[in-house]
Amino acid sequence: MSLQFQPAPGWLPPGHRVYAVGDVHGCAARLAALHRQIAADLAARPVAQPLLIHLGDYVDRGPDSAGVLALLLAGPPVPGLPVVNLMGNHERTMLDALAGERAAITDWRFHGGREALASWGLEADSDPAGWAVGIPSAQRAFVAGLALSHTLGGYFFAHAGVRPGLPLAAQDPEDLLRIRHAFLNSEAEFGAVVVHGHSPSRGPVVKPNRIGIDTGAVFGRELTCLVLEAERLAFLTA
Repeated sequence: MSLQFQPAPGWLPPGHRVYAVGDVHGCAARLAALHRQIAADLAARPVAQPLLIHLGDYVDRGPDSAGVLALLLAGPPVPGLPVVNLMGNHERTMLDALAGERAAITDWRFHGGREALASWGLEADSDPAGWAVGIPSAQRAFVAGLALSHTLGGYFFAHAGVRPGLPLAAQDPEDLLRIRHAFLNSEAEFGAVVVHGHSPSRGPVVKPNRIGIDTGAVFGRELTCLVLEAERLAFLTA
């Protein structure tokens, strides 16, 4: 495996490397394959301070949301590799639905929750009050504990993006989880290069102010991992 590096719009401190994985959406087999590639790259090119970041949207639409959460709970693909797991809008909707919020229950049913519930052996048209007990408590706790963002060097990692004109420390959680057009269409400097998923594209999008890596794995395309080090970047796909 030989990575094809190119100049990056941001930077990481010396000795650091980030592997950032885009939207998984129930594609457990692809995530496992990508983890194996990350492990192989790290074995071939050791670095002092590696970090694996998952950008959210682990559940819904795809065939095995339960398997994705089980894989994430099983630990890093390389022993001792630190991992940051971010929340996506689909995890937020899942939590709200499991808490009994009526609008979230409807949203979850019609935006991929049916497939997710089926992966736990649950029926989407059953009483929502019974859904939570059918999902392992460790997986529910994992989803509830997901972070909203992470900052390292010249990069800011969030599921969806940021609101232009607001400091990164003052971003609304709903924007971090759900923003699209105001962020995607902006040419502003955000205070850091934003690495995000949420908005599918047919390949990675690299711009001066952002890097998008939701490449539509659930639609039969590739699951993408962005590799960042120093002032360069490359991609792994599965």
